[in-house]
Amino acid sequence: MTLMLSKANQDFRDEVRRFLDAELTDELRTAGRRGTGIFSEIGPGMQWFRILGRRGWNVPHWPVEWGGTGWTPVQHYVFASELAAADAPTFAPQGPRMVAPVVLAFGTPEQRANLLPRIRSGEDYWAQGYSEPGSGSDLASLQCRAVRDGDHYIINGSKIWTTHAQYANRIFCLVRTDAQAKAQSGISFLLFDMKLPGITIRPIISISGDHELNQVFFDDVRVPTSALLGEENRGWTVAKYLLQHERGGMHSPMLRARLRRLYQARDEAFVGRPTDDTERRDIGLKLADAACRVDAIEALDLRTLAASTRGEAPNPIQPSIGKLLGSETRQRLTELSLQIAGLASAARVNLADASTGELSLPEAAVFAMSSYLNDRAASIYAGTNEIQRNLIAGQLLGLRG
Repeated sequence: MTLMLSKANQDFRDEVRRFLDAELTDELRTAGRRGTGIFSEIGPGMQWFRILGRRGWNVPHWPVEWGGTGWTPVQHYVFASELAAADAPTFAPQGPRMVAPVVLAFGTPEQRANLLPRIRSGEDYWAQGYSEPGSGSDLASLQCRAVRDGDHYIINGSKIWTTHAQYANRIFCLVRTDAQAKAQSGISFLLFDMKLPGITIRPIISISGDHELNQVFFDDVRVPTSALLGEENRGWTVAKYLLQHERGGMHSPMLRARLRRLYQARDEAFVGRPTDDTERRDIGLKLADAACRVDAIEALDLRTLAASTRGEAPNPIQPSIGKLLGSETRQRLTELSLQIAGLASAARVNLADASTGELSLPEAAVFAMSSYLNDRAASIYAGTNEIQRNLIAGQLLGLRG
């Protein structure tokens, strides 16, 4: 499927391609291909973030006065598509794409002036403190407490599945500030330093053997009340706004890039075997099915893009539909990568040590198992797919406002 571009948008696409040819090194492309987690390793991810920043392109969705580009919706889509097609690393979104929008929407002038430049420069690296043991899909049941004590909150509790907390110097955190209120009414949204006394980070090694996740413990952590974003006990409104950004966005550029690499892996795996080979033909049919799924998601993305270009309000269930279809298709592609890799997928590598350099086996095969195991969680994080189906059904049946 091809998006018909105007002359101006073709010129913009060519500008992006020239930039990628000049700035996206072979090492960064390799790191982008070999990233099997939610996003790339912190080294290449932040290196690429800062390279984009020198061009003024690392926070393109922000308002122009804060460093955004002022691009049209079509230009944003073209940019995302070109980065994915070039195998650029995917940098951590917690700062620029998650906390920044809520700071812009709910922050005080002082919070904006202090936080946004540090996110844009890469000086601050953020973690997300949402899920807790027993409070994942039902996030409103969270129990991490913040008790007001003069001009501080005292925080006790823990957060889990905290991606890259071992690298973060800042965290945005949902905490319960009114234990007597209804579940969603007694929650506040805090932004604070990860180096405060009383914070302990314990690693969670995933089934793939990677250290992306952590559990974070808070023991009498004193956080200044200036860390509050928005109103006290109204943090659920902030959290819902943030989730729209976490679940939203276009899924087809990334899926299209993965599909392209799968076709390349298939050709490498069956080199020298006839085109009518039974196993190759079976893989070909499954790849064709996957291509149809990616085309369908791209069609959904382009419908959303067209509506945005017309200035229409966002469809409230589009982020849930995109998250549901995008994550399930992503999992389907990793299943196919295992079938193509065959026995070579049994090779295990440490992603932090193998993001660049030579490999003794085909690259796609070596990283197939790690991708597969990591993406088992794609249908859970950012709201489980079961919850997304409930949200979609509620909107379609008129059961939710």
